[in-house]
Amino acid sequence: MIMKSLRNIFVMILSLTVWSCSDLDLNPLSEGSSETWFSNDVEINMSLNDLYKPAFWPVDPTDWTDDWINREVLTPITSATINGEWATVASRWNAHYQAVSRANAVINALETKEVPLVDEVKERYIAEARFVRAYQYSRLISYFGDVVYYTQTIPLEEAYKTGRTPKSQVLNAIYEDFDYAIARLPESYPATSPTRGTKGAALAFKARIALYNQDWEIARDAAKALIDMGTYSLHPDFGELFLSSTRRVPEIVHSIARSATLGVSENIRAYLPRNNGGWGGQFGPSWSLLGSFLCTDGLPVDESPFFDPRDPFKNRDPRCSYTIVPFQSAFLGFIYQPHPDSLEILNLNTGRYQVNNDTRGNQQFASFNGLILKKGVDETWADDFLNDSDIIVMRYADVLLMYAEAKIELGEIDDSVLEAMNRVRARAYKVDYKATSQYPAITTTDRDELRSILRFERRMEFAFEGTRYMDLIRWRVAEKALNMPNYGLLDPDELRAKVTSKGLWFFPEVPAVDENAVVDFTGLGQKGLAKLLTNGQFDASRQYLWPIPSKEVLINENMDQNPGY
Repeated sequence: MIMKSLRNIFVMILSLTVWSCSDLDLNPLSEGSSETWFSNDVEINMSLNDLYKPAFWPVDPTDWTDDWINREVLTPITSATINGEWATVASRWNAHYQAVSRANAVINALETKEVPLVDEVKERYIAEARFVRAYQYSRLISYFGDVVYYTQTIPLEEAYKTGRTPKSQVLNAIYEDFDYAIARLPESYPATSPTRGTKGAALAFKARIALYNQDWEIARDAAKALIDMGTYSLHPDFGELFLSSTRRVPEIVHSIARSATLGVSENIRAYLPRNNGGWGGQFGPSWSLLGSFLCTDGLPVDESPFFDPRDPFKNRDPRCSYTIVPFQSAFLGFIYQPHPDSLEILNLNTGRYQVNNDTRGNQQFASFNGLILKKGVDETWADDFLNDSDIIVMRYADVLLMYAEAKIELGEIDDSVLEAMNRVRARAYKVDYKATSQYPAITTTDRDELRSILRFERRMEFAFEGTRYMDLIRWRVAEKALNMPNYGLLDPDELRAKVTSKGLWFFPEVPAVDENAVVDFTGLGQKGLAKLLTNGQFDASRQYLWPIPSKEVLINENMDQNPGY
């Protein structure tokens, strides 16, 4: 009886919070009651615009992957401690279902209420809401597998009894929603309009969820349809693409707008060097990421004669230096150099040398592995420690590589596969993909070789963009990549004695790299030439799916938990 009473109290509390999005909070408070809303074009557009708030379009953080370092700290995913109590599990579940509920409200109102709109406009609005619903469910099944699926408003009493729908059924419904959207959404909107769903975005996200579920034909066809539209193209400058000043260029298929003025931004102080007032790259690229960039001959560092472990940025794919700050290069008004004996550094703004706070020879909390993020970083980051650049959720480079991957897995190796991959790679070198003598063009037609090259390409191209985690999950290589130790620099005195005094700076030896672009520095650690920062853990018996939030299982007797949780 006591347990039953506690459960009833818990249900009453949650009915005012968690499930409010399903019945009590279908629309933002500013939009009024769902009973009187959706009466005209203005109200419907307000509701549609609300579906693109950043909370509904979260990008998977890099700290769930082997691209990342946070000093000596792991996450629940990289420490294998993920459970149904983890706040991120609940926040992702709730955010995606809140968006689903609001999309459903728009669809149901347009299908059942008398709204003064011509049929074509009404169908376009329904298509946009179905586009958002499909995207939200695609994220849910990617994390949780079988999920609760509904297309109508769920009363509270029914919500507490609704079980999970098989993932395969939800996936088919996702495809149907995307297809409806593809047939009715416009190719573009005016540049001054808010972010909205387009035909291209629906095709791209359909290709992505199909790829995640090995529906290779569907992924191939959706990606090819977008390519054939001719609406999108690669931005000519890879480094410029991610700056806050670069918005809505033809490469961006779908993005979510942010504005520091409107209070929508992220604090990025932990990424910045100490010389700029940051926290010394507390958050930053891992040695594993640095080791994954191919050399200018197209080979991994453990195969290429061009790789120099003493100068790890030399002779590397240009995306290496676009992503990670090269040593002895200008960055945010200073020359960046983490060498333990570089105790002074040039301030480019004053033309004078000053104490170098980005070497652990001076500062204990300078970057623990010597690396600082460069991708997307500009002077605005150092000015106010805020980043309000648009959240890129999908870009054309991803579509090209998804098309190539689907064709590779289907065994359909032809010129279009090589062209798609070479377009992406050649852009990094700022040359036309047909100028094969000016970059390491991909020419092999061997399926296994192409699969490996593509996985390297994705890691180099999309570092810190939120795709690496799901790539590791869908390729089933997370159990290797996330079980790797994470190494950094020895403490200064030991670093001098074992590394720099022997002429072994920066890497004392070449790391091993496998066919999935997973890099292994264990040899350095075993020889005492690198410091173990974290020892990653990934439990393959359960972690390829997330747990259902514990509170959902507690209040719903028909909600079963994923295995291992």
